[in-house]
Amino acid sequence: MMFWIGGLEMWAHSVNSTGVRHHLVDHLEGTASLAERFASVFGAGPAGRFLGLAHDTGKASCAWQQRLLLAESTGGRVGFEHKSLGVLLARRRGAAALGLPLHGHHGGLTSPAFVDTEVNNAPAEHARARLEAEAALRPLLPALFEGPQVPLPPGFSVKVELDMLLRLLYSALVDADGLDTAAHRAGGQAHVTPPADMAMLWDRFVRRRERMLAGRGASTVDKWREEVFHACVAAASGPGGFFRLPAPTGSGKTIAAGAFGLRHALEHGKSRVIVAVPFITITEQNAAVYRQLLDPDGPGGGDPVVLEHHSQVRLGEDGPGPWWARLAAENWDAPFVVTTTVQLFESLFGRRPAAMRKVHRLANAVIVLDEVQALPAPLLVPIVHGLRQLTNRFGTTVLLASATQPDLWSLNPLKNTQPTEIINEPQRLYDALRRVRYEWWTDPKPSLEQVAERVSAPNPSGHDQILTIMNTIGSARRMWELLREQVAADMSVFHLSTAMCPAHRRDVLTEVRDLLADGKPVRLVSTQLIEAGVDVDFPTVYRAMAPADSLQQAAGRANREGVLGQAGGRVVVFDPDEVGSPPSYTLPVRLTRERIGPGSADPDDLKALRDYYRSYFGQPPVKGPESRGYAVQAARGSLDFHTVTEGPRRVDGREGRDRSRAFRMIEDDTVPIVVPYEPAQQVIDDLVAELRASPRPEPELFRQLQPYLAMVKRRTRERADVAALCRPLVGDLVEWVGTYDGAGLVLTPTGEDFIA
Repeated sequence: MMFWIGGLEMWAHSVNSTGVRHHLVDHLEGTASLAERFASVFGAGPAGRFLGLAHDTGKASCAWQQRLLLAESTGGRVGFEHKSLGVLLARRRGAAALGLPLHGHHGGLTSPAFVDTEVNNAPAEHARARLEAEAALRPLLPALFEGPQVPLPPGFSVKVELDMLLRLLYSALVDADGLDTAAHRAGGQAHVTPPADMAMLWDRFVRRRERMLAGRGASTVDKWREEVFHACVAAASGPGGFFRLPAPTGSGKTIAAGAFGLRHALEHGKSRVIVAVPFITITEQNAAVYRQLLDPDGPGGGDPVVLEHHSQVRLGEDGPGPWWARLAAENWDAPFVVTTTVQLFESLFGRRPAAMRKVHRLANAVIVLDEVQALPAPLLVPIVHGLRQLTNRFGTTVLLASATQPDLWSLNPLKNTQPTEIINEPQRLYDALRRVRYEWWTDPKPSLEQVAERVSAPNPSGHDQILTIMNTIGSARRMWELLREQVAADMSVFHLSTAMCPAHRRDVLTEVRDLLADGKPVRLVSTQLIEAGVDVDFPTVYRAMAPADSLQQAAGRANREGVLGQAGGRVVVFDPDEVGSPPSYTLPVRLTRERIGPGSADPDDLKALRDYYRSYFGQPPVKGPESRGYAVQAARGSLDFHTVTEGPRRVDGREGRDRSRAFRMIEDDTVPIVVPYEPAQQVIDDLVAELRASPRPEPELFRQLQPYLAMVKRRTRERADVAALCRPLVGDLVEWVGTYDGAGLVLTPTGEDFIA
């Protein structure tokens, strides 16, 4: 089919690999069809179709068409505005709010004021181009220009509610646009995975779980794991909404939560299960378990089921290499996704196409939030409000799974809701699975040297295996160095933190687990990253003083399998003198000291934990008018997507935005460093050489590098002493040419230089 303007055909994109250009109306219709399909999942199909038809209408102008052909011959950019006609069509069709996703479908969502300024104050040549484009397209798409008001689903009159609808519609549009464009470039059809056969996946999951259990040795906690598993399966038949799974560490929560998700999806026609965990280490661990249970056997068994999605290399759309960043963006078109909470929520509350392309997949999904206690307290109000919107309006079911259940129902967005409790009497389960006793070394405060002396001493009982958990990278490295100086020559001492690359951390955990299984002496020093779901089992754990939930999570690494009997594990909570802690710990540690400790409750007391959370969540930093969450909600209520993600404009005379009041799961910007991990040095060298040699590196190359990256704060890497040891590669990615040892990157930390 051919479409003409001024004697010329109208194109959407330049020639593809087969030498064919993309017809504009074909692209509009193709995008509209996909966007309608995606938006129909949450009852907004007509709006999705309108967005798809309207998004590139401005390309029909003579100016844009001429510049496309010029760009095709020179390899440059078109560089002419094509979004504003869609914005004006949305106003004409009685759905002005849809102008936001239309205007932002390339550069990102902004705000009504910004869009109004851009469109209303456009130069005369843009106004002429809009008239040309409408004149050319009106005969071909008459209903787009003169149709009735575009209907939106009912119940979104409040702007903070409309904010979420626009987020999912924007996601549907940019995913549809990306798929249709990619299909043209490949010379084929847009691929959307057909609905998953949840009955088949459930059957496979159950059979493989039985096989997995048959191959494991008996454990004293097996009875309770079965109880948790069957409670999850039984609860899955209940109606959607919020579910809570308070299950002690070691009770089989990972598999039980996955079973709930699959069974609920089967019972209620959900499209996918999305499991989100706080750290990449757990993502990798859990994804491996779920692959064993769900992925097809062998290369000919069919498409993979489990998608593991996280990224440590971010080349932004405004920075170098935007073309591959867009192509690498995942849209979660898979039946079972394992990701991080950072990826999940920074996408949901983001504004850029690459991050938000996947967001529409949250509708009609089951979201499992594992280790939910690790969600950042300053952002809990927008997080729980967003989750409530998804459950109320978009057909999503949310399972909150953790040994340490925060009392989210004390926050305003959830006060009038009631979760379904999967475990009816959780304290009974916690009492039955109590595997540790707590000791307190807090008065007087010990020095780090005193703690190291006690930890390094051999244990004549035969259980000579100790895990020590510190609060910062710097203190963990110092403890590791002290232990290496003091232990016997045949004692193995390991370190675990995000100063190490993922491959290094995996190797350490493998070696430590082997030593634990063989009953050999071992000392492991870790930051708090080990607490959220990392499967290790030590007889003794030393934990630097921390918030109540961290203390309980640390205890979950002691006597995990219950082989030492009830309360046979030992947890020593010490309060080290003159050792730093993250600033975010100041308030929760004070509240912990008031409720938990010697002479009062221990961290496994669910009532004490509930009181701790209620007090913490009532504090101004969590929900006060000066809190970050309050600022984010206010921006959402103004449909100011730019302010949500990057903070309000500064009012202190400085330029830029106040990022301390933005939605950011990680406080500071982090950047990746390729590290010289010696066991994989040849692989790393080959990948770096290939990266340097390629003018347009493939996304797969960056994925292959991910196991050898450490993340540091941008301000740390920009320090003169650190920058001098960084060799630029591409975008934010650099190569470390300094020292890297058993504890990872060797530099002088100041505060929390790493994401622990």
